[in-house]
Amino acid sequence: MSSIKLMLVDDEPIIRKALRMELNAQEQTVACGMSDDGHVERKTVTVLDTFATGAQLMAALESPATHEMPDYLLVDMEFQGEPTGGIFIADKVHRRFPDIGIIILSGRFDNPLPGEGNREDRMMEIARVVFESLHRGARAFVSKNAAGGFSVDNVLRAVESLERGEKYYFNYPVMLTLKEAAELYVEAAPERCYGLTVGDTERRLLLMEAAGCTAAEIAAELQSSEKAVQELQKELSRKLDIVNKSGARIAKAMQYGLIKAKDIRFLKR
Repeated sequence: MSSIKLMLVDDEPIIRKALRMELNAQEQTVACGMSDDGHVERKTVTVLDTFATGAQLMAALESPATHEMPDYLLVDMEFQGEPTGGIFIADKVHRRFPDIGIIILSGRFDNPLPGEGNREDRMMEIARVVFESLHRGARAFVSKNAAGGFSVDNVLRAVESLERGEKYYFNYPVMLTLKEAAELYVEAAPERCYGLTVGDTERRLLLMEAAGCTAAEIAAELQSSEKAVQELQKELSRKLDIVNKSGARIAKAMQYGLIKAKDIRFLKR
């Protein structure tokens, strides 16, 4: 039976010891899909090595003559006092070894308790960190806070999902947090229009309108005619579903996030 190889970097000795002992001593397996003859293909999961620091990990990865390369790397997110220190390790590994699947292992993504102070802010911060991790190469998120303490089963589920071809994996506490964070985001911006876009010329027109430019000045800037600018203004108003007035166009474009105040360049008169 072929095997899936893991490495772990975590500053908690008990986590390193538990993961290595439970996986290597008990020959844990995961289902990795269906073989040609219709049988479920299974692979054993083994831990090649564990590390207390990112420097130790990188030294091992960059010495292929003495260390096997892992299929997956488990990275502790809250690392050596840094709440998001694991992101930087994940980023380094992903840039240098993009074929290694990165699994974030953490307790800080779990749904905050109802009475926790600044709960909504915490929820949005967790979502931000998750997406930052995804941007830097993470493919799965596993909670350390399973019922009864740390569970290797959560790690096995993540590996199994990725081996089956799923692009990302989030276990239950993390999914709950992300769901609530998404609902808070939508609730905070109920007027945001998803899917509505404007072209470069339309955006330039809106920014010039917001800056107080006349149709003639806009036409000169766009190297067009005033009539063409007026037709474009009417089309924008139809797209935004408003009366054909510049003030309404500017207000709704800013409400939908199509233009931003910082991008407006006012003309001196």
